[in-house]
Amino acid sequence: MIIKLTGPQGLFLLKIARNTIAKKLNADNVIIINQDSLIKDTIFQDKRGVFITIHKDGHLRGCIGNIEPEESIIKSIKNNAINAAFKDPRFSPLKISEFNIIDLEISILTIPEKLDFKNSSDLLSQIKPSQHGVIIKSKNRKATFLPQVWDQLPKKEEFLSHLCIKAGLPSSFWEKELCEIMTYNVQYFKEDNPTGF
Repeated sequence: MIIKLTGPQGLFLLKIARNTIAKKLNADNVIIINQDSLIKDTIFQDKRGVFITIHKDGHLRGCIGNIEPEESIIKSIKNNAINAAFKDPRFSPLKISEFNIIDLEISILTIPEKLDFKNSSDLLSQIKPSQHGVIIKSKNRKATFLPQVWDQLPKKEEFLSHLCIKAGLPSSFWEKELCEIMTYNVQYFKEDNPTGF
């Protein structure tokens, strides 16, 4: 089930994320967030998976999150904002000089559901491009792509092959029926379009 956040709620969470990064950087332009009724909104206390994605000049600059609903939405937003900005091992920590030229995106996940499939064709028939986020698991290997990744990898086979590579598996591993596949949906908000999708 998708949590339906409103546009103002999404904008509020984006401000929380940016404010958290600004404080860590000791930036002068820390956003002042009004302590109005939104901060007490009970929906923010729901436990959900949350991802924070940072873009710079249209390119990925950091993306970290938690798939499982470990903490409240508010806590996960704050923790993953710090992680995406400073602890993504693919990138150097964000610098204060970059703060005003990055764009933030937050994704609120539904609870992942395991797919039961007989073979690779059956798996492909169940996956819905642009709608499903996908998780692949095999023993101690695990990776996910958010639904937004379909924009770059629109073909199902290509999407799954790249997901396998991300998990440290052979690109064709998804065809061998040796893995567990789970899907989820997201509602996401971007700073250039904070009305949500």
